[in-house]
Amino acid sequence: MTLNLVLAYLGVALMIGLSGIGSAFGVTITGNAAVGALKKVNKFGNFIVLTALPGTQGLYGFAGYFIFANMTGLLSPDITTFQAATVLGGGLALGLVGLFSAIRQGQVCANGIAGIAQGHDVFSKTLILAVFPELYAIVALAGVFLMGQAAA
Repeated sequence: MTLNLVLAYLGVALMIGLSGIGSAFGVTITGNAAVGALKKVNKFGNFIVLTALPGTQGLYGFAGYFIFANMTGLLSPDITTFQAATVLGGGLALGLVGLFSAIRQGQVCANGIAGIAQGHDVFSKTLILAVFPELYAIVALAGVFLMGQAAA
């Protein structure tokens, strides 16, 4: 039973850690673009929105913990092997999807920031395009919820 709990918390650590790392990379990518763009135009309001957007994947990883923690029997000493495998698998899935979607979303937003700095009116279009990588993180979070429901 102790091994089951260790495996489950490893899944939680991967879920929070990987999605948080992705968000850190994503906001750094956009932040670097914003600092460079501010040398050309003063559109800080637009840049801050685009810079903050990749940070949401880290929040999804954190929300995944609460989903698993609120399920009956999950993350408790009585966790079964099946439940531990579910938490580990769900955590790994959400962590990896959050990692890559945050990085790629950061790249989309950075390109939008560069376009704004060049005088193009692409803020709203960039927001629309940046939603697509975000969608996959939301789908992964929904998957964690469904996996938790099935395992509880």
